[in-house]
Amino acid sequence: MDQALICSADMQKIRPREEDRQTRPCRAAWLGAIAAACFAACPLRAQTVGPAYTTPPSIEYGQLYSDVELAAIFPDSKTFPDMIPDAPPAKILKAYLAAKSMPGFSLSAFVRQHFTGPTPKGPVITPAARGEHLLDYVASLWPRLQQAASSVPAYSTLQPLPYPYVVPGGRFREVYYWDSYFTMLGLLKDGQHRLAIDMLKDFAYEIDHYGMIPNGSRSYYLSRSQPPFFSLMVDLVAATDGNRILASYLPELRKEWDFWMEGADSLAPGHAFRNVVRLADGTLLNRYWDARDVPRDESYLEDVRTVAASGRPPEIVCRDLRATAESGWDFSSRWLADGKTLASVRTTEILPVDLNSLLVHLEETLSEAYKLKGETAEADSFRHRAEQRAEAIRRLMWDPQKSVFTDYLWRSGRLTGDITAATLYPLFLHVASAREAKIVSETVQRKLLDVGGLATSLVDSGQQWDAPNGWAPLQWIAVSGLRDYGYGPLAEEIATRWVHKNIAGYQQNAKLVEKYNVTTSGGDEGRGGEYATQIGFGWTNGVLVALTSLYPHLKAEAEAAVPAETGTPSPPKPQ
Repeated sequence: MDQALICSADMQKIRPREEDRQTRPCRAAWLGAIAAACFAACPLRAQTVGPAYTTPPSIEYGQLYSDVELAAIFPDSKTFPDMIPDAPPAKILKAYLAAKSMPGFSLSAFVRQHFTGPTPKGPVITPAARGEHLLDYVASLWPRLQQAASSVPAYSTLQPLPYPYVVPGGRFREVYYWDSYFTMLGLLKDGQHRLAIDMLKDFAYEIDHYGMIPNGSRSYYLSRSQPPFFSLMVDLVAATDGNRILASYLPELRKEWDFWMEGADSLAPGHAFRNVVRLADGTLLNRYWDARDVPRDESYLEDVRTVAASGRPPEIVCRDLRATAESGWDFSSRWLADGKTLASVRTTEILPVDLNSLLVHLEETLSEAYKLKGETAEADSFRHRAEQRAEAIRRLMWDPQKSVFTDYLWRSGRLTGDITAATLYPLFLHVASAREAKIVSETVQRKLLDVGGLATSLVDSGQQWDAPNGWAPLQWIAVSGLRDYGYGPLAEEIATRWVHKNIAGYQQNAKLVEKYNVTTSGGDEGRGGEYATQIGFGWTNGVLVALTSLYPHLKAEAEAAVPAETGTPSPPKPQ
């Protein structure tokens, strides 16, 4: 039984939310109960920020929101929730309900009258100038991708943060959780230490303020997190600033763990609650989950269509779509029951190998932080938890037939059997045995290594986290994990092919993008997903800088690379 899918009355006993009581009349705007997505605020040792508006716009605007999204007034579903109203939402909704049945009413005109934006507009990223060298171009992007929002306009979905941060670029105008670790890799190598520290402080602020790090800094992301990379961010800074950082961020590290493990202590075997699953034998592991079970604000129309195609209970499909968004792999065949159809999504039934490997690192980091504070009992407790989780990963998620680590279906007690780049997380986070690492390296070389780097999966489903796409974070995870287990030549081969792909794309198009087609030798962009491939791009830039810092010959090639003559003309030099 999944204890997260309990009746709304019981949910109120577990976690009463004023927001739920205020918005129950809005349930008719869509199917099912709406669980509020906010966590109690608490102060942080940081500079002052302005007020935050934490209720998602799909709740604030009710029928207006669903009508705007279903009418597809904007090509991108994320546009409307990022806009700013000219009056309190309740007043605008009242005006809409009064006006919509009037002769000649225009929904698009009503929206234009009452909303502006999206806000912030986000960074303007243009292709490189003719003759501009690749790594110089990347360095020039950091200040353009940097944003600051210690205060926000009234009723903005953007959540204020005390320090500057780097956004991915394109439609992604806010900071994102797991993206930022890979961005920080590049910032620290590119002399942007202060900015990397500021981003770490922002995430600590979010943990203290919301009880977790949300998917991104928008109200509609507050019901879920993303892959828990906070402990790796702390480690990254500790490598330059010393291990005292671990003790400094111990309160936030513990709150991060508490979020992911909420409900674990009272969870009976064979049951799940929120992000936690206790198997029949008592093994405790984690899954992706979301506190809401309605269409995502930022992908509303897409989710409504997926639900309509599924023939399944809408609240279950929406919860699984949202849980997949928490995974960062939205979307991929690894989450799909039939391996190809989004309507078959089943993410809450899966114990992912990457998520649980990341939580091993969080528990190890907590152990080390408590040790530095002299709290031996807590240090031993978290060391034991990490060891138990690592043993469970090796026992349950190792697939000897496929020669990879893969995901575990907790209800049926079997492996998914999917071969994806997630198999490298146990190497990246030192969970794999030496024998398993050897076998994984052979599988990666034989099946996932392609001409342009590491493929995400073997399936071409039309989803963006599948073939033929490669993604910067997965290249870094592969290279780091393989190097740590002694497979340097394969790691360097992956890095070389990926950097060459980035160089080819830059020479061809004078820009860097979020994903690439690794099955071709040119600079072809990736494809698939809910939106067009975005320019920027935070984690692509960060991983490129980090990989070229590891391999001097690749750095020399990247430094020399310039766009083809079709690039933007260079501005005239001042006389």
